[in-house]
Amino acid sequence: MNNTKKSKLPLYIGIPAILLMIFLWFGLYFLKTDSFSGVSMLFPILLLCCVFLALCTVASFAAWVYQDCKRRGDDPVLWAIVVFIATPFIGLLIYFLRRSEIKETCPACGHRISLKAKYCEECGTHIESKNNDVTIKSGTHHLKLIIAGVVSMVLMLTCLTGFIVSAVVGNGINTNVASNDRVWNLGTISMNSNSYLDGLWKLDFRSASDGFVKEQNMTIEDADDQMLHADISCETVPDGATLVLWLVQGDVAKSIDVTNLSEPLEYPLDEFENGKIHVRLQINGVENTVSEIKIQ
Repeated sequence: MNNTKKSKLPLYIGIPAILLMIFLWFGLYFLKTDSFSGVSMLFPILLLCCVFLALCTVASFAAWVYQDCKRRGDDPVLWAIVVFIATPFIGLLIYFLRRSEIKETCPACGHRISLKAKYCEECGTHIESKNNDVTIKSGTHHLKLIIAGVVSMVLMLTCLTGFIVSAVVGNGINTNVASNDRVWNLGTISMNSNSYLDGLWKLDFRSASDGFVKEQNMTIEDADDQMLHADISCETVPDGATLVLWLVQGDVAKSIDVTNLSEPLEYPLDEFENGKIHVRLQINGVENTVSEIKIQ
């Protein structure tokens, strides 16, 4: 008995350790890359909780499937992986449709028979009704894993609901286009392409929600000599529609209307300092727009 517990000890320690490492890596990555800039700390906390609880949910149900497979003679590792990858909703459905029936050994001939059988199909021996107790137990084994999975799922859905509601309402989200923090959008954009390579930002979009802000961080190496070059073409401009280019660095924020440029824009950067600068396009109704922006 002790040897069995010792053999399972790496499993009991390893799974929580892996989940914790994934959780910490996820949090450190986003904090390091400033991906949570411009939002209240409530959002990253809720998001990280959702990820952690989702992993706990999947791990709990995968562990239960692992134990159930061992009782039925199925491949426990294979089915645990299926549930972990396919999520409990799909994985458990597949497993319940495909899992084998639990069987016992006939006391007379040794033939494997169903727990529900009253007679052995091989030798005809009458099977005592005490097996009903085994049947009940077989359906309720490892309840702690099921409870852990259900509780984790409920908590995950609660955190996810709070995250979505807060995002839709806009509480704690920076939407100020002139802010030095990251600007978060509550609308949508239909893009053809968006790339940033070798200092050149290319954006091609069909349409966007009114006020949608597309952002790219660039670097000023010599503010006195370098200029911002923007070649922007708006094919469809409804009445009152505009496209505004914003340059934001610290407390300095400059806006330029680039809706109807007759020639590429060259904007001096001597009002800014060397370092990172937020280059933003605020879309107010324009459609089918192609832009190329760079600093040189």
